[in-house]
Amino acid sequence: MTAQPRKAESIAGISGFTDSGLRFVLLVVALSVGGCVTAPPERRVVSESVQVQLPPTQVFFYPNSGQSRERQDRDRYECYQWAVKQTGFDPSQPQVASHVRVEVVPMPAPGHDTALGAVTGAMLGAAVSRPRDTGTGALIGALGGAVIGAASDASRSEQADRIQARYDQRDMQRASQIERRAQDYRRAMAACLEGRGYTVY
Repeated sequence: MTAQPRKAESIAGISGFTDSGLRFVLLVVALSVGGCVTAPPERRVVSESVQVQLPPTQVFFYPNSGQSRERQDRDRYECYQWAVKQTGFDPSQPQVASHVRVEVVPMPAPGHDTALGAVTGAMLGAAVSRPRDTGTGALIGALGGAVIGAASDASRSEQADRIQARYDQRDMQRASQIERRAQDYRRAMAACLEGRGYTVY
């Protein structure tokens, strides 16, 4: 009978060693994994004011009344000035400022928060669980941390998509506005040249 209690004591001693050893191993593994991870390239949301491709602004005209070459050049220049004044659109000028505005927003790589949440959750789960349930606590903590980290990753990705959509919409509106102004310029130029005795195509 006395042999059985000794056996129980030695199993309890081994079990206690295993739980603290398991905690130590989990801590070492978590720190090793965290230390070995290299930083992935950052995802960046970039907004550039790129020079917009101008729509065609050429107006072809032919003299109806035998105007000389010098007269055609003068009429074309005067109509150009008038059309610019009427529409506010000058096809000879760049449609954006000479400097380019760039906004760079550094963001962690996709999956960063998921991995970080899993490691942190595993460490916290192992630390707060009962000694004999350390492995189970680490697993539950890792799963919970991964879920929270994945939600954070998804939120960040959605935010980047919204920002990019806003930039795309702004660029489309700007291109549409330039196209309208270019059409107004072509109409004004054609009206001026027709008024001076030219056929405009």
